[in-house]
Amino acid sequence: MDIGRITSRQNRLVREAAALAADGEKRREKGLFLCEGARLCQDAARSGVGVEACFFTPQARERYRAYIEPVLACCREAYEIEDHVAALLSATRHTQGVFCLCRWPQGLAGGELPLDGSPCLVLEQLQDPGNLGTVLRTAEALGVGQVYLLGDCCDPLSPKALRASMGAAFRVRLAAEASPQRLCGLLREQGYRLHAAVPHRDALPVTAIDFTAGAHAVFVGNEGAGLREETIALCRSRVTIPMAGRAESLNASAAATILLWEMTRGGVRHG
Repeated sequence: MDIGRITSRQNRLVREAAALAADGEKRREKGLFLCEGARLCQDAARSGVGVEACFFTPQARERYRAYIEPVLACCREAYEIEDHVAALLSATRHTQGVFCLCRWPQGLAGGELPLDGSPCLVLEQLQDPGNLGTVLRTAEALGVGQVYLLGDCCDPLSPKALRASMGAAFRVRLAAEASPQRLCGLLREQGYRLHAAVPHRDALPVTAIDFTAGAHAVFVGNEGAGLREETIALCRSRVTIPMAGRAESLNASAAATILLWEMTRGGVRHG
């Protein structure tokens, strides 16, 4: 592959890539997002993400050659960039000098997941990209491979969410849906039992649910407000995490971690 060279921060492709890192609307509009970091770029390439272009400094190519080579093997264009150009692209204080421009996954553009009966996690209106990335990383680690983002969730392809997910955003099957009625209807059609996670003492302890019987989807809500009432009403049951202390609720990513563990600890076969 021919490798170009970019020395100016005014280069059109560089300016467009930098705008994608900073602006979620532009990511959705263009159907592209920017990855930063040698390991994350390698994960994108090896996970089958469509890579349009790769950028790296001369020092990065020497230091991270083993990470960059898989990206070069599948990208359409590659460019060596100066350090000051890398600084424009970077969303971190100390950049590794490796970036790739990737295509937006189909499911996040409004597509549906090919549900297979394995556990499904639904995240409604999560706003913290660090929380979202952590939940995706945990879901992958525990074998929950399908996640729906419901309503106005933060962008799983933002720089902070990508870093927190440690590449899980590329491998967990993600889809976005605006309407709780439509999503709940779709899940029910596929035989899923729907559980709304709420911090209510009168809800059923999640430890009492037999997740080994049938297909299950658990809904987790916004960090501050939790699930919307209309979403709770659409679910078959309300479940809660039993707590012995004085805290009334858990951080969204901590709650999701416990719920994911309960969904999978019975040895469900994952797709």
